[in-house]
Amino acid sequence: MITIKGSPALSDFRIQKLLSTIKPYGVTQISSHYIHLIEIQDELDEGELSIVNNLLEYGPKLQDRELDGETLYVVPRVGTISPWSTKATDIAHICGLQNIIRIERGIEYQIQFESQLFSETLSSVPLTEVKALLHDKMVEQIFNTEDECNTLFQHHQPKPLTTVDVLQGGKSELTTANTDLGLALSDDEIDYLVESYTGLNRNPTDVELMMFAQANSEHCRHKIFNADWTIDGVDKDESLFGMIKNTYKMHSEGILSAYHDNSAVIEGFPANKFSPDGTSGIYHDDATRLDILMKVETHNHPTAISPFPGAATGSGGEIRDEGATGRGSKPKAGLGGFSVSNLNLPELPQPWEKPYGKPERIVSPLDIMLDGPLGAAAFNNEFGRPNICGYFRTYEQTIKTAEGSEVRGYHKPIMLAGGVGSIRPEHIDKLDIPAGSNIIVLGGPAMLIGLGGGAASSMTSGSSSENLDFASVQRGNPEMERRVQEVIDRCFAQSDNNPIISLHDVGAGGLSNALPELVNDCGMGAQLELRKIPNDEPGMSPREIWCNESQERYVLAVSDERLDDFIQLCERERCPYAVLGKATDEQQLVVSDEVFENNPVDMPLDILLGKPPKMHRDVKHEETIQDTFDTSDINIKDAVHRVLQAPVVADKTFLITIGDRSVGGLVSRDQMVGPWQVPVADVAVTLTDFDCFTGEGMSVGERTPLALLDAPASGRMAIGEALTNLAASYTKDLSRVVLSANWMAAAGHQGEDARLFDTVKTVGMEICPQLGITIPVGKDSLSMKTVWRDDDKNKSVTGPLSLIISAFAPVYDVRKSVTAEISPEKESGLFMFDLGQGKNRMGASVLAQVYSQIGQHGPDLDDVELFKKFYSAIQEMLDENYLMAYHDRSDGGLLATLCEMAFAGRTGLTIEMSKLGDQVTDALFTEELGAVIQVRRDNFNNIKQVIDKYELSSCFYQIGQVNESEELIIQKDKMKVFSESLTSLRRSWSLTTYHMQNLRDNPECVKQEYDSILDNEKPSLFSELTYPTDEEQTAPYINTGVKPRMAILREQGVNGQVEMAAAFTKAGFETVDVHMSDLLSGKMDLESFRGLAACGGFSYGDVLGAGEGWAKSILYNSRSFDMFSAFFERSDSFGLGVCNGCQMMSNLHSIIPGADNWPHFVRNKSEQYEARVSMVEILQSDSLFLQGMQGSKMPIVVAHGEGQTEFRSENAAELTDDKTACVRFIDRNSIATETYPANPNGSAQGLTGFTNNDGRFTIMMPHPERVFRSVQNSWQSTEWGEDSPWMKMFRNARGWVD
Repeated sequence: MITIKGSPALSDFRIQKLLSTIKPYGVTQISSHYIHLIEIQDELDEGELSIVNNLLEYGPKLQDRELDGETLYVVPRVGTISPWSTKATDIAHICGLQNIIRIERGIEYQIQFESQLFSETLSSVPLTEVKALLHDKMVEQIFNTEDECNTLFQHHQPKPLTTVDVLQGGKSELTTANTDLGLALSDDEIDYLVESYTGLNRNPTDVELMMFAQANSEHCRHKIFNADWTIDGVDKDESLFGMIKNTYKMHSEGILSAYHDNSAVIEGFPANKFSPDGTSGIYHDDATRLDILMKVETHNHPTAISPFPGAATGSGGEIRDEGATGRGSKPKAGLGGFSVSNLNLPELPQPWEKPYGKPERIVSPLDIMLDGPLGAAAFNNEFGRPNICGYFRTYEQTIKTAEGSEVRGYHKPIMLAGGVGSIRPEHIDKLDIPAGSNIIVLGGPAMLIGLGGGAASSMTSGSSSENLDFASVQRGNPEMERRVQEVIDRCFAQSDNNPIISLHDVGAGGLSNALPELVNDCGMGAQLELRKIPNDEPGMSPREIWCNESQERYVLAVSDERLDDFIQLCERERCPYAVLGKATDEQQLVVSDEVFENNPVDMPLDILLGKPPKMHRDVKHEETIQDTFDTSDINIKDAVHRVLQAPVVADKTFLITIGDRSVGGLVSRDQMVGPWQVPVADVAVTLTDFDCFTGEGMSVGERTPLALLDAPASGRMAIGEALTNLAASYTKDLSRVVLSANWMAAAGHQGEDARLFDTVKTVGMEICPQLGITIPVGKDSLSMKTVWRDDDKNKSVTGPLSLIISAFAPVYDVRKSVTAEISPEKESGLFMFDLGQGKNRMGASVLAQVYSQIGQHGPDLDDVELFKKFYSAIQEMLDENYLMAYHDRSDGGLLATLCEMAFAGRTGLTIEMSKLGDQVTDALFTEELGAVIQVRRDNFNNIKQVIDKYELSSCFYQIGQVNESEELIIQKDKMKVFSESLTSLRRSWSLTTYHMQNLRDNPECVKQEYDSILDNEKPSLFSELTYPTDEEQTAPYINTGVKPRMAILREQGVNGQVEMAAAFTKAGFETVDVHMSDLLSGKMDLESFRGLAACGGFSYGDVLGAGEGWAKSILYNSRSFDMFSAFFERSDSFGLGVCNGCQMMSNLHSIIPGADNWPHFVRNKSEQYEARVSMVEILQSDSLFLQGMQGSKMPIVVAHGEGQTEFRSENAAELTDDKTACVRFIDRNSIATETYPANPNGSAQGLTGFTNNDGRFTIMMPHPERVFRSVQNSWQSTEWGEDSPWMKMFRNARGWVD
């Protein structure tokens, strides 16, 4: 092993935050450096060492500090190989460093203790405490010396197979194994296995037992949802799953796949599927129909144990569910959500939060929300899927029970991950696998992570051993999953010639669950070889190899005839794969082991996946009447601020801007609304393709605290909220809407099973059939209880019965979607739909929660016919373009609805409450279903006609209008009962986000963003153009039929190539998919291309700096160096680098003529991934892309973590003077800015785009290729046409070629 010290690992503000955490243990100073640990075959020569040192010099320039004190080394957990390592090692090999076996990275901490100032000896106590705070024991280890780090590279002999002697020891032997291995088998399952193996006359192997436990866990088999039920002594005819299936039985029109695959599929729209040809690589439109798939998952247990990897792999697993639907599909956009107990923010104590404690093995709700959303966002970002919808709730409260009281809340959190995707009709159904088909594992290697996760997720938190919790946590590698998806995309593009026969994702239970299901689903067996599984840890036992839950893997079947074609696709994408064996006619699963010459698995599939004893639930109702909630003495001003600061209502910017919301170029409506970009969207909307105006809508609804009063009502309200959110998009009616239902409960807790049954019944047998809506997909997680001992007391926190509804529907015209942005137009009015019809029930409301109460009676969806009429009326209003603004009433009641609308439009409102009930407080804060709309005065009569048509006048009221005072004014009978400035209310609403960001991000940036709320004069987004957007300067060139060839260049991890190709294709180019592996292998050459576009994403996961690894793989590979140098030197070539492509090209400045002054791009000043819509100005320059655009000011999306510039010249102004700089961030006053978030990365003078001295090569961090159509923009000017202002860039390039 050799070691190379790197740059400082933590910036000054990160060091200060860390120091504040460990100071109580006597630490006075701390410093950090990366340390690179390199395993080699032979000694490296001088040239190789020089290359290695250059490769490992990356990232921002930070002040270097050395300390005298204790030195500690934090490295990846021994026995694992980090994603960083695999990608860094790949780069080293491409650069010719074949003597390197593996590069791993850790952090060296130097720590100075106060006691060391007075003594050379140090007590072990503070050091132990500090060690615990310096690393995440789930994925890291900590060493005292550099030499100890060498254990990372130790190679172990394979551990042997073991068996459990049930033939001699019977049930007791298996009962012991059940505990030792954490199998979570029930007594009847143990009896079933003893009987089965006695019949086979042999002992089970530990591999078979673990496989059976995972395949038959509650997590995988959903035993409770398939159980027989007796409630209050009465046998029930239906299972829970049977009642859900009733929705499909009653309404199946347009549903193409339900219940039998990873995702559900509904009929979509005719489309032009834009993708590269499998042979030539030329991008083209393929006229087809693109159907819509949807899936929503949860990943609760791992997120409670280790939030970042738990939430990351939850997102990754759901993405794989989509990708593995049918014979392969294309994930498009995601949604996410979190429910946790009280945050207990240190600097924002709330009167309703009362700390109760937690078990040691799970993290706090605050830590979950600091790290979990980052993990989910990071996976989506790096994979390349926009996350554009979600929810966030905190709930923790003591309530009355029959025995006294108990704490209900989310110590075991809900981590929701879902999404929508596209699939071809011919790929929806998996094909039968013929005998002799090749059984393949595709994706990353096996590693000892996530062992037993399916069983662990099925157990009450705290009831399993800490070691088993530890083993069940997975670790994500989104760049690997991207590679796998690229292989699937290439198969997807082949339509009827798709080589994939059948496809299955690898999730809970690992290969031990996925491979049996793959073959069993079509009545086959398999003969497989264990040692052919790609394996980065050869010392693992057969059980560990077969059952681990290493992520980013799929299993699939391919025929002999298509195997070579499939292998070529994998090799081009550098995606690992292995042919494990063959499918067999006999339904026997045989897994051989050539190392030990035995069979770890030799099992009839009907024993593994047959019908073990069916569960029977015999339960009783338990009802407790809670105290009444009297609002008469509540001060409205105090109530307003408490409710606005409750996390379920409050500003969720801290959850949103960390996630890419534009990648793929097919997002039409994300969470951020209006020119002030306020996160109040009701619905997320995507586009079918790059030409059309059809698309997909998705929304989320949940009212989980209500379940503590009336569980069935909570289910009905969840559906109602999801649909009132979805109503903001043009779905025409409810007939094509489908729902995903995610059920969480603490099965076995007093009364909870009966509440679950009642809620499923009302959803599946009553309200969905009445609405004409189907639930074709969903998930359950029924161990939502946390137990622990605290000072010899038994403690527990039990989650409420929680139904999270996600609604999906085809959208017939995305342009008709409406948002909550209020227009300041005086000639308009505000109207309200009160679907609660004046009942104003306050139970389980946010208002009750923030006063530590719950009440007795909560809202409900009482009148389904009224609701259907409401939905139809809104759709008709959208179709006729009658609505200026729309926002539903939900958490926080009408008060929250009005505030959010006013915030989005920065417009004051005057509201009259006289028609909404006698009690203003109740009317203002009740969370009955409803909505507020804004209508122009000249449409009042048209609206009235629609209201009369649908007989809605009994629940429809005019409640107010805009005002010029920039205040929210609430009146009763024209008497003012509340008023406050929007600025004050907005800052109160944003306090939670401010304090969360302050704990997580750079405090300087956080304060600047919070202070920006004070600036109300002008919107942050606007459009001032120096050219018309409808100018079609490339029409003459397109009409000639000549299409210059454009290389759409990507490397592994790049994810923005399709939208880049779409923009250049629309401008008249022949765009070609070019992978770096094509160039390195000699299969393609840049000589045949006029232009090159380096695309956005995460090349090699940005492991050696943003875009730096990609650039160095070019600079230190002789073939690519010569090819790129020649291309840049040509006088007729040109190129564009965007985001990751910008970062990469900036590191090639030495071989691009006239690019000597291009900057180096490093971590954003906020030290956070920034997904924003920012204002930029086009500067005077020679960039061929920007001619005729100089002086224009317009919005553009940014989505990057490393966009801050480090200039080679000390004076950034020189780059503007010599016309090297061509794009810069500006503020709302059109002034170049370094202030966050107008400048999202902190670059000097706001500079974010650059060109070389003859203008042929341009690089920029923002993404013009994602917003070349107006409908792709989160906000658009009414002056734009179908094309956005950014389309001119691509047309300029086409004009320059001729």
